[in-house]
Amino acid sequence: MLLTRLLLALVLAAAVAAGNFLVAGDAPAWRVGAPFALAVVVALLPSRPGAPPAREPAAPPPPPAEPPGTEALGLLGLLQEQGRFVDFVTEDLAPYPDEQIGAAVRGIHEGCRKALDERVALEPVLRAVEGEMVTIEGGFDPAAIRLTGNVGGGPPFRGVLRHAGWRATRATFPAGRGRDPHIIAPAEVEIA
Repeated sequence: MLLTRLLLALVLAAAVAAGNFLVAGDAPAWRVGAPFALAVVVALLPSRPGAPPAREPAAPPPPPAEPPGTEALGLLGLLQEQGRFVDFVTEDLAPYPDEQIGAAVRGIHEGCRKALDERVALEPVLRAVEGEMVTIEGGFDPAAIRLTGNVGGGPPFRGVLRHAGWRATRATFPAGRGRDPHIIAPAEVEIA
């Protein structure tokens, strides 16, 4: 860039010096040399800042991340909406007779099961009947199988299956519902 500017300035200076020589007729050094000196000074001056280089447009910011636990709260909201689950587990059942609780549980069970089946596929961790003897071989996943009772020594372990456990094979949750995820169920007010 600097070399190009210097060459251009020298060519223009030569043209001015030639014009001075032809017009004035005599050749004093200042009439011929001054344009060359001026050309060198101009070429070495810092260049004006031009337009800033074109920048790529900035990518749009990512959508705000859902706060941790939003999916779990959403599932809890669905269980409440379809089975009134939160109402049931927060209710004090002591004053009610067993028959009344049993009748209420049927509807709660049906609604909660429907909500869960629509969004989560479950399978047992161990495929055995509860109450059967099972053998747990070495290398088992302690997050998937919890040993209780008199656990000593090393595998294989033999014991009674008390609960087969659950593993989710599919879980789908609706996208954010556009409201505060901490509102599990809105208050309902019937206007008379």
